[in-house]
Amino acid sequence: MKVLIVIENPDLGALWARHLERQDAVVTVVGDEDAAMTALRGTDGTDDVDVIVADLDLTGSGAIGVADYAAYRQPGAQVVFVTASSFFSDGSIFSISPNACALLSSRTLPDDLAHVVAHHAERARKG
Repeated sequence: MKVLIVIENPDLGALWARHLERQDAVVTVVGDEDAAMTALRGTDGTDDVDVIVADLDLTGSGAIGVADYAAYRQPGAQVVFVTASSFFSDGSIFSISPNACALLSSRTLPDDLAHVVAHHAERARKG
């Protein structure tokens, strides 16, 4: 399973990456939208990803911009959004982003996040 994590907090990104790597994931962690776009284009050596974990609290167009670009560049990639906010708690993220597959709190236990990502990676690989 190949996972791209897009989060400004490098410590949290590294923590999530470690838990995903325990499930044999190949993980790339980036800190902003530009780096995520580069990874999705594959110009940094990154292959297609199965799941993108995108922090909705990114600055700029952030996670939604990344998800939109992924829908164009890597349409099979599923997006797990994470946020510290309750703004999208009504489920509206699923109507905004067609590749959204989950919305989790940033405080979700890393093991739980890893299991959600693994589940959606399996679905992404099946097409």
